[in-house]
Amino acid sequence: MSPTLKKVLWHAAMIVVVLITMYPVLQIFSISLRPGDQLYSTSLDLIPEGASLESFRTILFEKPFLRWLGNSLLVALSTAILGVTLASTAAYALSRFRLPGQKGILFAILTTQMFPATMLLLPMYLLMRNLGLVNSLVGVILAYTATALPFCIWTMKGYYDTIPRSLEEAAMIDGMTEVGAFWRVTLPLSAPALVITFLFSFLAGWSEFIVARTLIVSRELNTLPLGLESLATTFQTEWANYAAGSLLVAVPVVALFLGLSKFLVEGLTHGGVKG
Repeated sequence: MSPTLKKVLWHAAMIVVVLITMYPVLQIFSISLRPGDQLYSTSLDLIPEGASLESFRTILFEKPFLRWLGNSLLVALSTAILGVTLASTAAYALSRFRLPGQKGILFAILTTQMFPATMLLLPMYLLMRNLGLVNSLVGVILAYTATALPFCIWTMKGYYDTIPRSLEEAAMIDGMTEVGAFWRVTLPLSAPALVITFLFSFLAGWSEFIVARTLIVSRELNTLPLGLESLATTFQTEWANYAAGSLLVAVPVVALFLGLSKFLVEGLTHGGVKG
């Protein structure tokens, strides 16, 4: 088989994979455009007959979508900031210092990733109730941070291990303190890993449903997943509004990934300092 034919077949296979991946998204888009009398249509047309943007107007202006968006942004950004702050400092300590029981600490952190989040719901709820944080966005933020932190610590530690200790020692010889060397040398070099940690923590707070459903009772505190879930009632589901809201929820995440794609690629493919 010639190299040209192999290249053509490879690109064709990739196009098929992309089409299969995009099909559910396109179907959601099609559902969001359907008028009420065609909501349950079995047509596979991307643009249905009588298509309109009424569902987008309804979800934005007749539903408390902006309140859900504000709650989700608060939760996701707070989770991301807390995750980056705690993971960057904890991972630095585990990477640079020899702590008593360090291997046990790392094993314990890794072990937490072996259990599904649903197993933590009951103890997490009891803990938040004892702290008075049930039905509070603060409680949700702390819960998300706790579940995302182990992975973030492992990611940051692995990246710190690739940065030569000699760079920090040279900075300290020039008069910097240990904290100054960490702040001005190590952290800037760890930007790709910090971005990955930020995105993982952000997504943990943006799209999670089960923990929020357990801890949040008041409708005023609904995040986007809880808000969209409220569109499905016992006797009726607002499918067009649900589809429009789902597409709108995905926009900030897609924009964030596109804006930080350079750092993502570098963080996943490079593990050290370029010479």
